[in-house]
Amino acid sequence: MRKPSFLSKLKREGKIYLVEPSEEICNSYLEKAENCLKSASILLDNRLYENSISMSYYVMYNSLTALLFRTGIKCENHAGAIILFKRMFGRNDLYKLISFAKEERVDKQYYVDFLLTKESAQDLLRKAEDFLVEIKLLIKDLKTEDVRKLRGKFLTILK
Repeated sequence: MRKPSFLSKLKREGKIYLVEPSEEICNSYLEKAENCLKSASILLDNRLYENSISMSYYVMYNSLTALLFRTGIKCENHAGAIILFKRMFGRNDLYKLISFAKEERVDKQYYVDFLLTKESAQDLLRKAEDFLVEIKLLIKDLKTEDVRKLRGKFLTILK
């Protein structure tokens, strides 16, 4: 018997499911992403690099959450949302970016044995800005038919 996928496990646990597509919730998460971007910049300017890295990750995560809500998908798990993004949208470049940012956030938030530089925090902030722009473009280009197809693809992925 085949082992169920991580996404199927999340489905069984009620942590990933279809909802009505919502531009309103999408826009709310994009606003959160913009606020995280501002916070990351302020933290960077005040030499709080560890916290800036966390906020840079949340720029990406909130913008990804916005995209998912625009397609009518709710995922209550960071890793699940990232995997789902790769499988549904096929943007390996953005998948690698958010995966790297997640690792950086976890390392900087939970561990102390790391070298943290202004340059690494600046680099992640730039990447977060780029990620946000790319996600906004994906959202802008989504048509009703695209959303319908993505919802079908979601159901297929979770089988």
